[in-house]
Amino acid sequence: MIHEEMSTLLSGNDLSPEEYGEFYGRYIRKSIGENLFTRLKAGYRDVTEVLQSLDDEVALFKYAEGKWTIKETVGHMIDTERIMNFRALTFARGDTHPLPGFDQDDYVTAANFNQTPLDDLMQQYRGVRSATLQLFSSFDDEMLMSTGMASDSKFTVRALGFIIAGHEIHHLDIFNEKYLPKI
Repeated sequence: MIHEEMSTLLSGNDLSPEEYGEFYGRYIRKSIGENLFTRLKAGYRDVTEVLQSLDDEVALFKYAEGKWTIKETVGHMIDTERIMNFRALTFARGDTHPLPGFDQDDYVTAANFNQTPLDDLMQQYRGVRSATLQLFSSFDDEMLMSTGMASDSKFTVRALGFIIAGHEIHHLDIFNEKYLPKI
């Protein structure tokens, strides 16, 4: 078990592009340089702050045709974090089976997030973030550097943590730039 502040691997400053698929670099770049646990806790605060100011009607807003509603975006963030956690657990445990990718649009469509009360989505978000923090706290340095294949790319466990954090920052940026100014 790792203590949140003890591992130098958790700053991400030395993350190499060989630790994640090229597509995920945009999320990694948003999240490195800060302790992973600090970043995940800050992200939790930021998302909660945005969502608690909304109601169910407002959370059905989408800023353009063909874009997701706020509820769908939150649901997508939850699903993505769950998938990255599963990948991290799988690789940390030494499972070498390649894991498939997932089509985010198909997942959002199948989930019917717009019918889920925003409070329920927020509870799910809190639960998955708590699970993420607990899961990554359970990894030692060797586990953090474990690798596996997913979406036809190689990942380290620690890179998956920074992808979770950066993916959240990505969607917070979109909320702040494209959703919130219009509601």
